[in-house]
Amino acid sequence: MSRRALSPVGRETLHDRVYAELRRSLIHGMFDAGDMLRIQDLAETLQTSTMPVREALGRLVSEQALEALPNRSVRVPVITRERLDDLARARCLIEGQITALALSNLSGEDFAKLRQLTIECETAFRGDEKDKAQTTSELNHAFHFYIYRAAGSAVLIPIVESLWLQSGPYVRAAAHIHDERRDIPATHHHWALIEALERGDVAGSIKALTDDITRSFNLIRSRLDEQDMPEKAVSYA
Repeated sequence: MSRRALSPVGRETLHDRVYAELRRSLIHGMFDAGDMLRIQDLAETLQTSTMPVREALGRLVSEQALEALPNRSVRVPVITRERLDDLARARCLIEGQITALALSNLSGEDFAKLRQLTIECETAFRGDEKDKAQTTSELNHAFHFYIYRAAGSAVLIPIVESLWLQSGPYVRAAAHIHDERRDIPATHHHWALIEALERGDVAGSIKALTDDITRSFNLIRSRLDEQDMPEKAVSYA
């Protein structure tokens, strides 16, 4: 685990801030699948005591973002075909629905913002900054959740956030594979989604979103098929 994946937190509302920092790092794929998370190491990196770290890990285990092992250690879940398929299916269903709900609430200003975020993401992808992966992940998150929040659903947003939290290691693995293959730009489906939203095309918007979501999962599925090895033994880095 790279300590650069985390940032020190302040003393105010410490337990919540430790949880938020770990949650953010997981959402943005700052940890590899199978990484062991040691309380003492995390406490040192976050510059805090072990108590809020222990509590945060417990919360994240309950949210299925992490898994507890018999020896009381905690790790990022390993990649399996079953979980991959389940997450991809759930994300397409829920995020497709919230995108459809958002469509009628988006204005010309909103489309301009979505274009801006996509251009910023493309610029970040072309750069060589050491925090490139985190920057592009944050911009991708901002793009999608700008759309999702327009739906105005207090029920669906937390569900989507939970799915993104669980998808972090898969997004990280897919990013490694994408860098190797240099195939279509990572923002390709963002442009298709913006165009469909502008047309008021519900079916087209859902298709573009589904293509965007499944692209990452398909990259990993292809790697599993190519190597024909047990999932936890496959290399994604």
